[in-house]
Amino acid sequence: MVLESLLSPPRAERQPLAVLLLGFAYATLAIFLSMWIFEEQSSMVMVFLAALATVPLMFHTLRFEENKDLETEGQSMLREHAPALFFYLILFAGMAIAFSFWYSALPSDVASGLFRVQSQTITNLNQHVTGKITETALLSKIFLNNVKVLIFCILFSFLYGAGAIFILTWNASVIGAASGNFIRSHMSQFAGVAGFSKIAAYFYVGSLSILRYAIHGLPEIFSYIIAGIAGGILSVSIVKHDFGTGKFEKVLLDVSDLLLLSVLVLFIAALLEVFVTPALF
Repeated sequence: MVLESLLSPPRAERQPLAVLLLGFAYATLAIFLSMWIFEEQSSMVMVFLAALATVPLMFHTLRFEENKDLETEGQSMLREHAPALFFYLILFAGMAIAFSFWYSALPSDVASGLFRVQSQTITNLNQHVTGKITETALLSKIFLNNVKVLIFCILFSFLYGAGAIFILTWNASVIGAASGNFIRSHMSQFAGVAGFSKIAAYFYVGSLSILRYAIHGLPEIFSYIIAGIAGGILSVSIVKHDFGTGKFEKVLLDVSDLLLLSVLVLFIAALLEVFVTPALF
């Protein structure tokens, strides 16, 4: 009840900085609670706790967006949903920053245990793209893998309402672990070569790390958010017994537009990951 009362959907859509800080706070609280209570399973428990904290706000947001579908006439629904999409993205960014910060700030052995599952996931992903493979084949592999995640976002959101937030939080923890590892492994190198102080090196390498994953990561996560909102809106509409009515047809049309947009954004993200990010880093 305490976490639920911190922000309402209209206020969250108007105050991105508050949402960013809230995402950081949710992830930070989840990290320390998981280490304190479920140390052996902290890698997944922290994801569950961070996602659980956002569920009330996510559910109210989905109902708020579904009402827009029913009440708005003659306006672009993508434009109407834009504040909610941006709000989800900022919340995700806050969580990813928190995971990255604590991965690089905590002692090495603690961070390794805390992000054990995430680190193994990163290793498995890297193994799948090593070796001789053409850029076209790599693009196809990455895009199809991301489509699979997109489908899970739709299903989780449709079946559990705000269920897609678990997948988004999991992705935030993986990106945070990758960014934190990049910071930890490169900070001393940059500090020694460039003669920076430790704090300056931390922020410099941290900025590089965020940029490295943000180029393709933000569009990718944005597509998952779009799909999650689409599935959630459809779920709320069915729960409210709008199925088979003219209202439901309007909702279904809006959901279809959102899903098409999510696939398009996901393909752009795959292009950036294959052709742009490797060229820069």
